[in-house]
Amino acid sequence: MPNVTAEQILHAHQWRYAVKKFDAARKIPAATWSALEQSLILSPSSFGLQPWKFIVITSAQLRQALLPQSWGQTQVTDCSHFVVFAARSSMGPDETSALIRRTSEVRGVPEANLAGYAQIINGFLANNETQGQTSAWTTRQAYIALANLMTSAALLEVDTCPMEGINPGAYDEILGLTNTGWKTVVACAVGYRSADDKYASAPKVRYTPETLVEHR
Repeated sequence: MPNVTAEQILHAHQWRYAVKKFDAARKIPAATWSALEQSLILSPSSFGLQPWKFIVITSAQLRQALLPQSWGQTQVTDCSHFVVFAARSSMGPDETSALIRRTSEVRGVPEANLAGYAQIINGFLANNETQGQTSAWTTRQAYIALANLMTSAALLEVDTCPMEGINPGAYDEILGLTNTGWKTVVACAVGYRSADDKYASAPKVRYTPETLVEHR
């Protein structure tokens, strides 16, 4: 039997919206946040490389510093937890070796048995670097984790607001990411909607299934 029903999944997606106004007084319980944090960690990534870092910001002072670099959007300061998604700006053999070591540790497989897999990964990463595609690729990977967080939150009736309306370079400076090999790509405010957020009851605007989905 599935853990949730099809109806529950669809309800969660209908219930979810990009919150414009959070209830600043309401905080996510520790156990609930722990589950959401684990949903980030468990997110899938290409080759299992996990080229991301999730910076969870609860400091009011740090959020105030980020606010003017976020188009003044108060979701940054009013939400319960604010997550900045950082991705690697370059990747190579060091990152492959780290994954191979971790795989060996978790699965009990000798590293030598994973040499062929490491070679494939290194070839892919080298081609990305040559083509100047690493940054774009790691950014796309981070968005997988973002979507995973948002869906997991909706199933727990925790609200989110994904935020691209930020100044990534300024975020990097404030968070100490400049020249570290990491770059800010997107953020997500997580918490509970305010009772007077008018967008909570606004109907979703989506194109029809016939417009969006093809069956072949």
